[in-house]
Amino acid sequence: MDFKTIESEAYGELEDRKSRFLAFLVSLTIFDARLAELRKEHRKANHFVTAHRHLLNDGRIEESGKDDGEPSGTSGMPTLKVLQGARLIEAGVIVVRYFGGVKLGGGGLARAYSGAAADAIANAALIPFVKRGRKVISASFAESSEVERQIAGLGLDVVDRSYTVDGVSLTLEGAEEALDQL
Repeated sequence: MDFKTIESEAYGELEDRKSRFLAFLVSLTIFDARLAELRKEHRKANHFVTAHRHLLNDGRIEESGKDDGEPSGTSGMPTLKVLQGARLIEAGVIVVRYFGGVKLGGGGLARAYSGAAADAIANAALIPFVKRGRKVISASFAESSEVERQIAGLGLDVVDRSYTVDGVSLTLEGAEEALDQL
């Protein structure tokens, strides 16, 4: 997997025959909340086209592109294709359209929506995607200092530490590849 994700929200825009397309590339964790904010912020906008990609636990990718009232296939799917082409995961794009009075046609809409999404991606700080996980391990008191050294060396976070009669139980979070080494 050589997927990428975004470090923070990015913005892009495009204007075509007086229609304005404002693209917001956001983390999937805040996607729904950001869409609600944009709907309030841009009350006079005509369309809020969305596309997202999410990696499921079994390795499959859940993705969607929604046209929000534009002719079927002219906006959501072209926007999703841009996310796919950039190999983005755990991210989504929301394109806000203000209609300028001139119909763009199917091809024009596809170019405008995908162009705005591509501009947002070009302005984004992209980072390699690392699948994260959680794991609980146990160690005796004698082993605990060595285990803690290994955890630190792998860049994992200890989110819970519970002491038992026999030793310690540690709940760890971090990159799944690192968790698999313990």
